[in-house]
Amino acid sequence: MLSVLCCRVTMQKQQRYTTQLQAGLGMIPETLDLLRLWEPGMLPSQLADRVIEEGLFSRATARRARNIVIEMFAPRLLADGGEAASRLKVLLDHRVSQDALVQLFFLQTARAQRIFKDFVIECYWPRYSAGASSLSTEDASKFIYRALDNGKMLRRWSDTTVKRLTAYLMGCCHDFGLLASNRGKNRPIQRFTIRPDVALYLVYDLHCGGLSDMGTILHEDWKLFGLESQDVIRLLKKLGHDRHLFIQASADLVQISWKYRTMGECLHAITQR
Repeated sequence: MLSVLCCRVTMQKQQRYTTQLQAGLGMIPETLDLLRLWEPGMLPSQLADRVIEEGLFSRATARRARNIVIEMFAPRLLADGGEAASRLKVLLDHRVSQDALVQLFFLQTARAQRIFKDFVIECYWPRYSAGASSLSTEDASKFIYRALDNGKMLRRWSDTTVKRLTAYLMGCCHDFGLLASNRGKNRPIQRFTIRPDVALYLVYDLHCGGLSDMGTILHEDWKLFGLESQDVIRLLKKLGHDRHLFIQASADLVQISWKYRTMGECLHAITQR
């Protein structure tokens, strides 16, 4: 079984948890607007200046507008030199469905904010898999206090900060469709399934990033969508039916034949779906 293979994915350097999520939750409408305004090569400070000049967020102060760009948009989509923003702008310009874009925003947010990524993987999906009907603010606060005890923050957070981040984690899950709206302490868990076009994007993103076939299958990003290695293999076999790739898998080996040589080719395929 894949779970007992000696092959292991190299773990990324552990990110410290921060309070940066407070700059914005899902911020989906704002992200769409900023993607339309951003151009390749534009630095975060330049984008912020343009946002203010054009009054993109008319109800926000100049300070708030700059904060949205620098603290929310830039870490999620510009941290890699703008590669993620460039790809998503292509999909946006070709009118790929907003549902797919939202799932890709979710992926990028989780990559940028480790606290959100771990919360989804360690709290949301176990509750979902156990058949729970809701996720509570108590679940979120307990998750944060465990992280504090495990030294995942640079310094100890106050109870007030924990309370704020609890609300941010729950709100972010709601924005991306994992939780339904509810003013109480419990938010109903919603069905959340990775879209085929998002799966195609993710598998080629990992592959083009230099991972081996096995590393691609075992990467933790799949867990954001509730998928373990065997689930990923089944998903990629479905993509194989559309000839986007071809996968062979046995108890101790995975081999993938890749149709697209670059992410550009993959993006073109997604826009044709």
